[in-house]
Amino acid sequence: MTSNKARRYGELRKEIAATLAGEPSRTARYATAAALLTHAFPESYFWCGFYLVDEAKRDELVVGPYHGTLGCLRIPFGKGVCGACAAQRQTFIVPDVHAFPGHIACDSRSNSEIVVPVFDAEGALAAVLDIDSTAFNAFDEDDARGLEAICAELLTLP
Repeated sequence: MTSNKARRYGELRKEIAATLAGEPSRTARYATAAALLTHAFPESYFWCGFYLVDEAKRDELVVGPYHGTLGCLRIPFGKGVCGACAAQRQTFIVPDVHAFPGHIACDSRSNSEIVVPVFDAEGALAAVLDIDSTAFNAFDEDDARGLEAICAELLTLP
């Protein structure tokens, strides 16, 4: 049986795809996705946005479009949850960010986090989608699957 959250992600994936169809700007794609995600899950999303692979420093992430309080400006690959996601190119679900080794506290009110890699049409890492919650253990496999499906299409839609 599909959970309500999984259904919401499925519907949101279609909405994002329809909204972004034909839009070539990555900035517009990221900003639109962050806005739609934030408004779809206001009960659990405290911060939602993208950290982009810096074109000048390919081993650093730089803050991109987001919704929420002030984000960290730069994150080296391998540092914190976002940097770990970028270095390992895999989704991270962190039930308690305070227990994550090397966690970067951009806002101390964040207690759990999910970070999903975003790849371009050629398969290169382009960004990571970072979502924080003030609740502990706010994210699960339904979030991971839903967000991975959205991110898989984010930069590959025609």
